[in-house]
Amino acid sequence: MRCLIWDFDGTLGYRDGMWSQTLVEVLAQEAPDRGVTVEEVRAHLRGGFPWDTPNIPHPQLASADAWWRSMERVLTGAVLALGFGPRSAQECAARFRHHYCDLARWRCYDDTLPALQQLADRGWKHVILSNHVPELGAILAHLGLGAFILKLFNSAETGYEKPHPLAFQAVLDYIGPTEKLWMIGDNLTADIAGAARMGIPGILVRHYREGAPRFCSDLSGILTLLE
Repeated sequence: MRCLIWDFDGTLGYRDGMWSQTLVEVLAQEAPDRGVTVEEVRAHLRGGFPWDTPNIPHPQLASADAWWRSMERVLTGAVLALGFGPRSAQECAARFRHHYCDLARWRCYDDTLPALQQLADRGWKHVILSNHVPELGAILAHLGLGAFILKLFNSAETGYEKPHPLAFQAVLDYIGPTEKLWMIGDNLTADIAGAARMGIPGILVRHYREGAPRFCSDLSGILTLLE
């Protein structure tokens, strides 16, 4: 088998606004005249996500509700730091999940589906290894990616964030011996360096970073690099 391990966010798809803009929108509903900016929110969200401490496993957060309760504490703290009261902070944090997981806000890049199809036609199998929210499976299905993906490995379910070795080991255990195996992602540290430590070559996509061994500005060039 020839297999490609794909990152999702920033590689295959994305959400309009991501975390900071989503919280701005939630706060705007709570206090329309407050005028909170993305820059203000971003300053108070740094360091609170599970993928900010990938060396610390979190199997205790393997259920969706437990994972989001953990994130609600982070979001509540951010809203408090922005000057909102405790009640508003808790209510905004509780509403965030619904807004962030709104399927209508998620997008595939224009080159995603054509690239997956082209590679599948050449015999490549696809799995996803992502640091993401528990609802990623529903997001993939909504975007039409489910038909291409052999298996999803999501940190919110496994408890291991890339570049933790056990995040990659779970994929290796699942797929078994392969003729060829590559990692494709937009993050040099989590995707490319993490895979390299497990003996898996990688291709950085979308945005070049110094030190990337291989790079494609879009997914249309992946097949050429592979073959």
